[in-house]
This record gives sequence, C-alpha cells and structure tokens, in this order.
Amino acid sequence: MRSIVLKGFLAALLASAAALAGAQQAPAAGASAAAAPAQVQVIPNDGSPPIALPPGTTSTITTTPLLEPQPGDTNAQRAKSQPLNNAPFWRGVHDSGKTPGTVNNRDLGELGVLVQPITAYPGTRATTAGEAWRQIRNWWIVPLGGLAILFIVAAVFGYYWWKGPIGAGHERHTGRLIERFTWFERVVHWSTAITFTILAVSGAVISFGKFLLLPLMGGLLFGWLTWFLKTLHNFVGPLFAICAVVMFVTYLHSNWPAKSDVKWLLRAGGMLGGESPPSGRFNAGEKIVFWAGLLLLGVAVIVSGFVLDQIVPGLATTRSDMQIAHIVHAVFALLMIAMFIGHAYMGTIGVSGSWQAMKTGYVDEGWAEHHHPLWHEDIVAGKVPAQRSVPPPAAREQPAA
Repeated sequence: MRSIVLKGFLAALLASAAALAGAQQAPAAGASAAAAPAQVQVIPNDGSPPIALPPGTTSTITTTPLLEPQPGDTNAQRAKSQPLNNAPFWRGVHDSGKTPGTVNNRDLGELGVLVQPITAYPGTRATTAGEAWRQIRNWWIVPLGGLAILFIVAAVFGYYWWKGPIGAGHERHTGRLIERFTWFERVVHWSTAITFTILAVSGAVISFGKFLLLPLMGGLLFGWLTWFLKTLHNFVGPLFAICAVVMFVTYLHSNWPAKSDVKWLLRAGGMLGGESPPSGRFNAGEKIVFWAGLLLLGVAVIVSGFVLDQIVPGLATTRSDMQIAHIVHAVFALLMIAMFIGHAYMGTIGVSGSWQAMKTGYVDEGWAEHHHPLWHEDIVAGKVPAQRSVPPPAAREQPAA
C-alpha cells in the first residue's frame, strides 16, 4: 500500500516538472519566430570580397574547384592556384630580355638579361653562362695557368743550375764586332718587351692577387693596387699591339723557316747534350717564339683585349661576348707569358753573350761563329753586311773580317 502511494507521488511530481518546462519554452519559441532571419555569407575562393545573401531570398551557390597549376601560369595566376609558389616570377627573371623592348644597353641594343641562358664551357657544369664563366676561370684557367708559369720558372732555373749558360767558355774572342741588332731593332724589341712585361705583371696581379696578395695587403690597399693596374693594363694594351705589329714587320725577313731549322729541332738545339746544330741569324727556337708567340698568340691576345677594352668599332659587347673574350684572352695570355719566360731566359742568362747583343747591338765574331755559324758564313761570304748601320767608334776601329 505504501509503495503504491509512493509511486503515485513520484508520477505527479514528474508531470508537474514537465508542465513547468513546457511553459518556459513556449515564450522562447515565440520570440525566435518573431526575430529576423540571419544573413548568409558566401566567401568566394578567388580572393574577391564575401557575398551577403539577403534574408528570405532563394539563391543558388555554385562552387568552383581550385585549378591545377599550369606551366604557362603568370605569377598572378599561380598566386591563386598555388599560393606562395612564385616560380613563374623567377622563370620570367631567367628568361628576361627575350621580349622586344627590354633593353639594358641602349647604345649597343643588348637585351636586359638578368640571368643568362644555360651554357657549358669545357670543364664546367651546364649552368647559367655567368656561373659557367666563373667556373672555367676559377677551376681551370687560374690554377692551371699559375701552375704552368711556376713550372716554366722552375724548369729554366733548374736547367741553368744543371747546365749553366749555353756556350760559356766555348766561344773564341776575336775582338772583331758584328752588328747583330740595329738601333731601331733594339728600340722596337725593348718597347715590345717593356709593354708586354707591364701587361703580364698587371694581368697576373688581377688573376692571382686575390689568392696571394689580398691576405697580405688587406682589402683597401689591394683594391687600390688592382684598380691602378687594371687601368694601366687597359692603356698599355694598345701600345703593346702597335709595338708587336712593328716588331713583326721589322724581324720578319730573318725569321722565315729554313731547312737547317729541322735539324735544330730534332736535336733540341743541343740543349740536352752535344754541340748546338748550325743555324742562321735566328735559330728554330727563336723562330717558334716569333711565329707562335708573337704572331699566333699575340693576335689572339690583342684581338680579345681590344674586345674587353671595348675599342672595336661597331662590335656589340654583350655579356656573352665579353665572357668568351675573357676566356680567350686569359688562356692565350698565360701561354704567351710561359713562352716568353723561356725566351727571356735564353736572351739573358741562358745563352752567354746574348744579353750584350740586345744591350749594345754587337757581338764578337767568335760568338756569331759558335752560336749562329750559318749567319757567320753569310757575313764572311759578303751575303750579309757585318755592319748595317752607322757604327760606333769602337766598331769602326775593330771591323769584322
């Protein structure tokens, strides 16, 4: 009986609670029905401002999926299809200058190329042309050129220590002088030698100074030094070109190849042992320096130097032109320096009496007989005059037989 009463009481209590909850929710539902409908905003995926739909309107919302990035996208299109990927911008930088109207050098009409095309020089990777030029210069030209010059210097001094001056103590002294070089020939030779030495030293500092002098001198002093030498190099270059042309014309008649040159070359001029093979006024070694050094290497160095100096009329000195000209200039200049180091050695301490010949223009008849017997025979036979210019007093007193 008591359980029945308790169950009835709980049922009445639950019914009262339910009625009370329904009474509280009815005003809220009415208030919600009276409120204005909320606005609906649509945010487009193309970056444009949000779109607000008026309440109570019926609209169709169409969504467009993001497009896949395309190779030909502009930078603006790529920013929409693939934000933060600005590859089209850098592709445009790489291909800059190909569009007509983008001009960097209006006088020469060079296109405004910010990044050069892919290029591969011998010994370099396939990369942009500017980087390929840097690689061939720093990886090959500078180190190998420096080693070649060091090798030549070590070789000539090693030979001097081993053999000493060629012909020393073997020439007979007669007291009769023969004019080997006229005053004009010596002026031309010394002018060419001095200008070339200035170019060689200044070029060596520009090429190797960063590695050898910069750590010792510091940036400020080295910067002024290289600026001065570069300016001097640019002005002395054309002077060397003039001297080289005059020297070629002056010495051409005595440097034509002869049959005796073959025997001289086969025996290396007697430098490795034995007597020196007969030769004319100039031996085969000197003729090689004349034709290969002065003519072939000289023309390559002078022409490429004129391009770098930008003194060739009508030549559009674009970046690629200057890079190729620099490679040619550096390679052939280093070969020329190496060859002329050997020539300078033979003309000073390498051959006894040779320095005196270029200093005064005269040699003893015994010297000519020992070092250039074919030339001496022509002089004795009267085919070549022993005196080709007005002789100094000493030469007039002691004429050659």
